[in-house]
Amino acid sequence: MSLLSVSDLSVELAGNTILHDVALHIDRREIVTIVGPNGSGKSTLLRTIVGAIKPTAGSIKRESKLAIGYVPQHLRIDPTLPITVRRFLDLPKPVCGADAAQALKQVGTTNLESRQLTELSGGQFQRVLLARALIGKPDLLILDEATQGLDQLGSAAFYQLIDTIRNEIDCAVLMVSHELHVVMAASDRVICLNGHVCCEGHPEQVVSAPEYRALFGSGTQGALALYRHEHSHSHDADGNCE
Repeated sequence: MSLLSVSDLSVELAGNTILHDVALHIDRREIVTIVGPNGSGKSTLLRTIVGAIKPTAGSIKRESKLAIGYVPQHLRIDPTLPITVRRFLDLPKPVCGADAAQALKQVGTTNLESRQLTELSGGQFQRVLLARALIGKPDLLILDEATQGLDQLGSAAFYQLIDTIRNEIDCAVLMVSHELHVVMAASDRVICLNGHVCCEGHPEQVVSAPEYRALFGSGTQGALALYRHEHSHSHDADGNCE
């Protein structure tokens, strides 16, 4: 049984149809990445899944007592606000010291508890956001372009960290990314979105799909080459493109 399934989902905002007839599922322990052009509804879909936006039509079914950890695309901190990493982890409600320490250890930031948030680098701040999402011991970890602002090496290291965490806590991961050069090697399954699901399946299948190339062009062969290099072993062809 899937951790989460979306059926016939439509979302309208301010009179505009952002998503229509979206269907997808997330199974335990898999990493699923949503790609699509700007304005394709990627962030709207994630915010609808976590309950921040009410769908106009369709349904979202979650496994009983499903715990979700969410890392937003943007979180602006007032530079004049004196708040340490440890105090930030206590928002919106206090957590015990052991849980906070464990989450920071999982993301490789054990030495940052007393640091001010405003003193952190972009990569450090993203890891702290990830630690905050892990405190609730999620069954499903959702990340909305969590590597935005990081360089290519930083992004690759972050994706490797996500894979390590997935294996450590046995969670599924649903993430949005615009980084086609690394996303193919970091995902078990890719969903191409442009207001609706254009195609989905294993990365190699999606990169070869006409719908994907119509959106991203033939230059995506570089992503396919990376995927083949990282996944030299064969996969069962159980994905699909519509």
